[in-house]
Amino acid sequence: MPKATWNGAVLAESDQCEVVEGNQYFPPSAIQREYFQESNTHTACPWKGTASYYDVVVDGQVNKDAAWYYPTAKEAAKNIEGYIAFWKGVKIEN
Repeated sequence: MPKATWNGAVLAESDQCEVVEGNQYFPPSAIQREYFQESNTHTACPWKGTASYYDVVVDGQVNKDAAWYYPTAKEAAKNIEGYIAFWKGVKIEN
Protein backbone atom coordinates (compact mmCIF):
# COMPACT_ATOMS: atom_id res chain seq x y z
CA MET A 1 0.00 0.00 0.00
CA PRO A 2 1.52 3.36 -0.99
CA LYS A 3 2.55 5.66 1.82
CA ALA A 4 4.19 9.07 2.02
CA THR A 5 6.75 9.78 4.75
CA TRP A 6 8.89 12.73 5.74
CA ASN A 7 11.08 13.39 8.77
CA GLY A 8 10.05 10.05 10.30
CA ALA A 9 6.30 10.67 10.09
CA VAL A 10 3.73 8.90 7.92
CA LEU A 11 1.90 11.72 6.12
CA ALA A 12 -0.50 9.59 4.10
CA GLU A 13 -1.24 5.94 3.39
CA SER A 14 -3.83 4.44 1.05
CA ASP A 15 -4.48 1.65 -1.42
CA GLN A 16 -6.78 3.98 -3.38
CA CYS A 17 -4.19 6.34 -4.86
CA GLU A 18 -4.34 7.68 -8.40
CA VAL A 19 -1.12 7.94 -10.43
CA VAL A 20 -0.85 10.93 -12.76
CA GLU A 21 2.37 11.93 -14.53
CA GLY A 22 4.31 9.58 -12.25
CA ASN A 23 2.98 11.14 -9.03
CA GLN A 24 0.95 9.25 -6.44
CA TYR A 25 -2.15 11.26 -5.51
CA PHE A 26 -3.56 10.24 -2.14
CA PRO A 27 -7.27 10.58 -1.33
CA PRO A 28 -8.05 13.36 1.18
CA SER A 29 -9.19 10.81 3.77
CA ALA A 30 -5.73 9.19 3.71
CA ILE A 31 -3.69 12.14 4.99
CA GLN A 32 -2.74 12.81 8.61
CA ARG A 33 -4.12 16.37 8.84
CA GLU A 34 -1.99 17.36 11.84
CA TYR A 35 1.07 17.55 9.54
CA PHE A 36 -0.51 19.89 6.97
CA GLN A 37 -0.78 23.68 6.98
CA GLU A 38 -2.39 25.65 4.16
CA SER A 39 0.07 27.58 2.00
CA ASN A 40 -0.65 30.71 -0.05
CA THR A 41 1.15 29.17 -3.04
CA HIS A 42 -0.79 28.39 -6.22
CA THR A 43 0.37 27.18 -9.63
CA ALA A 44 -1.49 26.54 -12.87
CA CYS A 45 -1.48 23.44 -15.05
CA PRO A 46 -3.04 23.76 -18.52
CA TRP A 47 -4.92 20.46 -18.26
CA LYS A 48 -5.34 19.86 -14.50
CA GLY A 49 -6.23 23.38 -13.33
CA THR A 50 -4.97 25.53 -10.46
CA ALA A 51 -3.06 23.74 -7.72
CA SER A 52 -3.08 24.72 -4.06
CA TYR A 53 -0.28 23.75 -1.69
CA TYR A 54 0.31 22.62 1.88
CA ASP A 55 3.40 23.11 4.00
CA VAL A 56 4.29 19.83 5.72
CA VAL A 57 5.24 20.33 9.38
CA VAL A 58 6.77 17.53 11.46
CA ASP A 59 8.40 18.07 14.87
CA GLY A 60 8.66 21.81 14.27
CA GLN A 61 10.42 21.39 10.90
CA VAL A 62 8.64 22.94 7.91
CA ASN A 63 8.83 21.54 4.39
CA LYS A 64 7.38 24.50 2.44
CA ASP A 65 4.87 23.63 -0.30
CA ALA A 66 5.77 19.92 -0.10
CA ALA A 67 2.23 18.80 -0.92
CA TRP A 68 -0.19 19.96 -3.57
CA TYR A 69 -3.74 19.29 -4.69
CA TYR A 70 -6.34 20.54 -7.15
CA PRO A 71 -9.40 21.77 -5.20
CA THR A 72 -11.32 22.28 -8.45
CA ALA A 73 -9.73 20.18 -11.18
CA LYS A 74 -10.44 20.60 -14.87
CA GLU A 75 -12.56 17.92 -16.55
CA ALA A 76 -9.52 15.89 -17.72
CA ALA A 77 -8.27 15.57 -14.12
CA LYS A 78 -11.53 15.12 -12.16
CA ASN A 79 -10.22 11.73 -10.90
CA ILE A 80 -7.63 13.56 -8.74
CA GLU A 81 -9.77 16.49 -7.57
CA GLY A 82 -8.94 17.06 -3.91
CA TYR A 83 -6.28 14.32 -3.92
CA ILE A 84 -2.86 15.19 -2.46
CA ALA A 85 0.56 14.60 -4.06
CA PHE A 86 4.05 15.19 -2.66
CA TRP A 87 7.57 16.25 -3.60
CA LYS A 88 10.53 18.09 -1.97
CA GLY A 89 11.99 15.07 -0.21
CA VAL A 90 8.75 13.37 0.81
CA LYS A 91 9.37 9.66 0.26
CA ILE A 92 6.72 7.56 -1.46
CA GLU A 93 6.91 3.83 -0.76
CA ASN A 94 4.75 1.08 -2.21
